[in-house]
Amino acid sequence: MSAPPKPKNLILELLLAARGAPLSAQDAIQACSLFDIAQSNVRVALVRLSSAGLIEGAGRGSYRLGEQAVELAGDVATWREAEARVRPWAGGYIAVHCAALGRSDRVALRARTRAFHMLGFEELERGLHIRPDSLAGGIEAIRKRLHVLGLEPAANIFLANEFDAAREGRARALWDGQALTASYRQTRQHLKRWLDAAGELEPDVAAREAFLLGSRAIRQVVFDPLLPEPLVDVDERHGFVAAVRQFEQAGRAIWQRFFASRDMTPAAPQPLPVPLAH
Repeated sequence: MSAPPKPKNLILELLLAARGAPLSAQDAIQACSLFDIAQSNVRVALVRLSSAGLIEGAGRGSYRLGEQAVELAGDVATWREAEARVRPWAGGYIAVHCAALGRSDRVALRARTRAFHMLGFEELERGLHIRPDSLAGGIEAIRKRLHVLGLEPAANIFLANEFDAAREGRARALWDGQALTASYRQTRQHLKRWLDAAGELEPDVAAREAFLLGSRAIRQVVFDPLLPEPLVDVDERHGFVAAVRQFEQAGRAIWQRFFASRDMTPAAPQPLPVPLAH
């Protein structure tokens, strides 16, 4: 099972799952208690998230996502339709040259790295990151998403075609398609086995395990490079994403039962990953 979440990550995940509905401090404390997180640590996390602009007040003792998190949260929340963004691949690449941007600004570097990771870019040569040009909207859509996710505007984003044979070979080897395909199958089977046995679990145990498993699975979707054929088995990916969507729905119901068992009535949260916290 995954390691317990940090309180700030858990709070952000609950707010993302609430889809705009506020989260009370007491509900956050109750949810965090599932992972043995002390009330004092939850309140400290709320203060720090508020100071960072990731959450903001939404009435007495309640919070919602802040301006600093809304755009990125919106991008993360599109994981359910991720596969719809994939189009047939003609063999070209979208490239980003960022060697001139430097690496001394740690905040900018972290945002840049996260943007590359979320959109499936890998480094072909020092300062040159590429991914197959196989997503709907082409380079303009990729450019917009990279900037929303934190890539500096000064980065040079362009189309790259007809690499020499050696570079083309290195480019295709940047992604381990066989390992990705295997991970799709393994996660799908793991989620199914857990759901088949979940009815025997106590509400708090089921909620905790659903959160950990669901967060990990949805994070896998969010950070999937969405490679085209023939680099990966697209049918296996389709089955994997469908299984995660099914698990999310089951997780929402499980969390509803957990909150009902505690006489709580927040917007029903479900497992959701948060690549937002710093």
